[in-house]
Amino acid sequence: MRIPTIKTMGTWLASLAVVLAVGASSLAVADGGAKSPREAMLEGVKGDKCVAPTDDMRRNHMKYLKHHRDETMHQGIRTQQFSLKGCIECHASPKNNSVVGTNQNFCQGCHAYTGVKLDCFECHATKPKATAAFHPIAGQTGGLAANMRKEMGSAQSNVAGAAQ
Repeated sequence: MRIPTIKTMGTWLASLAVVLAVGASSLAVADGGAKSPREAMLEGVKGDKCVAPTDDMRRNHMKYLKHHRDETMHQGIRTQQFSLKGCIECHASPKNNSVVGTNQNFCQGCHAYTGVKLDCFECHATKPKATAAFHPIAGQTGGLAANMRKEMGSAQSNVAGAAQ
């Protein structure tokens, strides 16, 4: 067993002093009226309650979003409860009108805190839209679906005209 020397003890004590000083300064800053990450994330939440209890949403929101996605994409069922659009409209920050961008935004902040990958917004918009159509395929007046309907209508009229 090695007996610590005065030099190694001095180095160890100096390191401990630095760690304690940094910790104390962090506590002083946090105590100086700064908002916690949770308070900052909840700052812009609209409405007085979520579509489900908070504890339930923390544990199960991804299951709800996936179930809603499957019902919408595979069965054509569109509902408001558990829609990603609804989440974004309610939880977008008033500072940047988004749920991502900084760790003070609702989705990004919580996912960063828990260390969980946030991949919804690789495809979906992070900000609420002013239009009724959230996704181009769902739009009635524009986007992919409307263009396809228009092309199919003109193709059907060409077929009907050729048959006469």
